[in-house]
Amino acid sequence: MKRRDFLRAAGGSAAAAAAASGTAAAQEGGEEPDYGSWLSGVDGGTEDMRGESEVTVEVGADGNGGAYAFAPAGVWVDSGTTVTWEWTGEGGGHNVSVQGGPGDYTSETHSSSGATFEYTFEESGISEYQCDPHASLGMKGAVAVGDDVPTVSAGGGEKELEELGVPVQAHWVGSATILGIIVTIIYSFYILKYGESANTGRGR
Repeated sequence: MKRRDFLRAAGGSAAAAAAASGTAAAQEGGEEPDYGSWLSGVDGGTEDMRGESEVTVEVGADGNGGAYAFAPAGVWVDSGTTVTWEWTGEGGGHNVSVQGGPGDYTSETHSSSGATFEYTFEESGISEYQCDPHASLGMKGAVAVGDDVPTVSAGGGEKELEELGVPVQAHWVGSATILGIIVTIIYSFYILKYGESANTGRGR
């Protein structure tokens, strides 16, 4: 490795460290609705969609061992937002069936692509729903409405570790990343120095 290559690699590592630190800080300060155990182990992810008057959720998205997911599974919206569920046509017949929380909505079962169902959420709280035919596979979703819903710190991995009794703090992520980059730079410098010495010795 030449010195120019080393400096280029070191610069890239420094940029990566800054990005990692920024990400860790964002995770530390971020919050998401507390969906409790309803979405535990459920594929589809969650998304903060406040500020939008209309949002769309896919029905029959890839997940839970097939096309048995809502995507996003969890959405955070403002009061008055209309949620539209749109069928992908994958995974057989699906429906949207409310199970708890604000709202009274249940769709018909559809299996064709392009079918839609919509509901406007006015009451604050977390509304839980599922696909009745595939609930046992984990095809569940939730809509968090308003700013006064219970929240938890963002970062599902940390939450899972804490549930196992392992205390985790968000800044550990950034610290571990920076430490790993420092070790990599030191190792690269060591190889650079002694690698060049070895090459010089053979040249003589």
